[in-house]
Amino acid sequence: MKGLSSGDSALQKVRAAKEALTHVESNMLVGLGSGSTAHYAIEALGDLLERGELTDIAGVPTSEASGALARKRGIPLIDLPAGGVDVAIDGIDEITPELDAIKGLGGALTREKMVAASASMLILIGDASKAVDRLGMKAPIPVEILPFGWRRTQTDLEALGCRPRLRQVAEQTFLTDNGNYILDCFVSPPIDAVQLACALALQPGVVEHGLFLGMAQLAYIATAETVRTYRKGERR
Repeated sequence: MKGLSSGDSALQKVRAAKEALTHVESNMLVGLGSGSTAHYAIEALGDLLERGELTDIAGVPTSEASGALARKRGIPLIDLPAGGVDVAIDGIDEITPELDAIKGLGGALTREKMVAASASMLILIGDASKAVDRLGMKAPIPVEILPFGWRRTQTDLEALGCRPRLRQVAEQTFLTDNGNYILDCFVSPPIDAVQLACALALQPGVVEHGLFLGMAQLAYIATAETVRTYRKGERR
């Protein structure tokens, strides 16, 4: 597949976001994802509220950036309640036809996973570039870790067969909204994603990993021609 231009990619993300919002009804609590695709979903949700097409909506943001955008668009926000959210809409970095995904290149994976796990319905959205046959083909697996002893954690992840790289931005160590580091773990497909997810979760110093396995009920992936619908349990 040839690379998408920024304009084509943006248009596809908008179309996928709008499809996801057809599942949002008035009086719902909505998990607001993070990243460029989720940005379009938050903007579109703000438009629906502004036009009065939806009412009594509240959002649970998965990052400080998503929260700031939601406030700007007039979406009321609350903290994640014990009962979770009705629907969560979030972007992906990779997704397979079985709806397994990698998320977290924006650095919000821990809050994203907490909200996603609490949702009655998790909907993933993205453009065609995010579709893969196997996880790890294009994107590394982000792993949020404690800053304390991070080099030891890096060594532990190497022992699992990963090639972890400390994320840096502008020659500074990237900090998540939780004040932690991220190791971007490159892998060589095919991988046993379930086995790796369990191994990552057991490592001391690991806060959360970006493997979102079996969590989504629905995904909308936009191509140049259409928006493809992926449903949990469907064979492709």
